[in-house]
Amino acid sequence: MKQEVKKVVLAYSGGLDTSVILKWLQDEYKCEVVTFTADLGQGEELEPARKKALELGIKPENIFIDDLKEEFVKDYVFPMFRANTIYEGEYLLGTSIARPLIAKRQAEIAKLTGADGVSHGATGKGNDQVRFEMGYLAHDSTLTIIAPWREWDLNSREKLLAYAEKHGISIERKGKKSPYSMDANLLHISYEGGILEDPNAEPEESMWLWSASPENAPDKAEYIEIGYQNGDPVTLNGNALSPATMLKTLNEIGNKHGIGRVDIVENRFVGMKARGCYETPGGTIMLKAHRAIESITLDREAAHLKDEMMPRYAKLIYNGFWFSPEREMLQAAIDNTQKYVSGTVRLKLYKGNVMVVGRSSDISLFNPEYSTFEEDAVYDQKDAAGFIKLNALRFIIAGKVRKKK
Repeated sequence: MKQEVKKVVLAYSGGLDTSVILKWLQDEYKCEVVTFTADLGQGEELEPARKKALELGIKPENIFIDDLKEEFVKDYVFPMFRANTIYEGEYLLGTSIARPLIAKRQAEIAKLTGADGVSHGATGKGNDQVRFEMGYLAHDSTLTIIAPWREWDLNSREKLLAYAEKHGISIERKGKKSPYSMDANLLHISYEGGILEDPNAEPEESMWLWSASPENAPDKAEYIEIGYQNGDPVTLNGNALSPATMLKTLNEIGNKHGIGRVDIVENRFVGMKARGCYETPGGTIMLKAHRAIESITLDREAAHLKDEMMPRYAKLIYNGFWFSPEREMLQAAIDNTQKYVSGTVRLKLYKGNVMVVGRSSDISLFNPEYSTFEEDAVYDQKDAAGFIKLNALRFIIAGKVRKKK
């Protein structure tokens, strides 16, 4: 039995799925619909979404197209990269980190417009339904959540197109449709479905939209320098950049050099394995640079503890727990380690590779007097004998006991 709602905020792109959902909500729930389109730097023109919403009878005051690029990078991407976050060894969580912000803003718009429901276009088989709905519930548990893909029988593109035609929903067909399900924002673009459902099938080169193939990338390496302050990148080649501009510029540089392609089979939170391909050029550069500046500014044990915490932190983001107390607790610990993570990293980019070639900081913990292989006046090598013996004491005691047995 459908729960009665009067007004619903829909996460809306203007594409086939969400245009059908918009009409379906009007017909099935007899409710007023508010559309929300988030500009996260996905590279698409967003004004057509406004036009489509107007065509479907949405009042102008109920159409929200919000530029969230700076908030996305500053408050979501950068905090995640302070932890050097990577899921299952390869995935830089481009889709996962965007969903909490969209959900938060939907809940805010619901409050602003007096809506009592929210809706999304995520399927019942994926992770995004969890991420969206955990975000809604974290901000307003009184909202009714409508997930059409868990209710209707429009379970194929053919059925969606037939529904659109029957109800007069205009669908622009720009050339041949991509065989892949794609998601893009300023951090990455993802590809799923089509031939990728066979984990042994190599994707065709034409699938990759954001990067030159490494084979065709420039034959000359490019050097760049990223300046860090408290764990965040703030300058590129000496120029101060805003968070979103920093990531956008690194994307452009990385794209040119074929950086950031990943092809993985990941473990979804809902239970099945899924094969996905991702392009995360700027993020790949940032991850390498951040680890490099930490290598000279972060204490050994703090760095090692961070590395132990990171997989748990990554799983929380992947599984939709961005707003959880445990993620916030981990974030506080991670951010505390970044107080002295400041300095400059020099990188060499060449045919898909990101190589650290230099790192410097005014507060570097690298001390040549202690580290040198040449003669020094600060380190007594004889001290190492006692250090080793004390650390091995438990082995010595255990060995003596076991010999008697």
